[in-house]
Amino acid sequence: QVELVESGGGLVQAGGSLRLSCAASGTIFSINTMGWYRQPPGKQRELVASITTGGGTNYGDSVKGRFTISRDNAKNTVYLQMVSLRPDDTAAYYCKANIRLRIRAAGSDYWGQGTQVTVSP
Repeated sequence: QVELVESGGGLVQAGGSLRLSCAASGTIFSINTMGWYRQPPGKQRELVASITTGGGTNYGDSVKGRFTISRDNAKNTVYLQMVSLRPDDTAAYYCKANIRLRIRAAGSDYWGQGTQVTVSP
């Protein structure tokens, strides 16, 4: 019923920039917190950044000062602006959104399919 679709991943040189987007579609009453996670090969998935409906943000320690999360509630979209990219930023990046489907329902987490970010030395 609900789908999250990420875009914007790709190849970039170290020190470069990339902007990821994630759009939610389907039957949605409201979207609560949205966030980005990443999972390098062979490693555990980790939080990159999250943003609340009120605009409060949280960042993983390794990306603070380099990545910026934002959202456009009218478009049901969350963004991740990444600058000063490093090879250890290479990972599959996943969008997550906590979504309420009904007016009196609690939110449930939905995940996107992932988009690959590869940073070359």
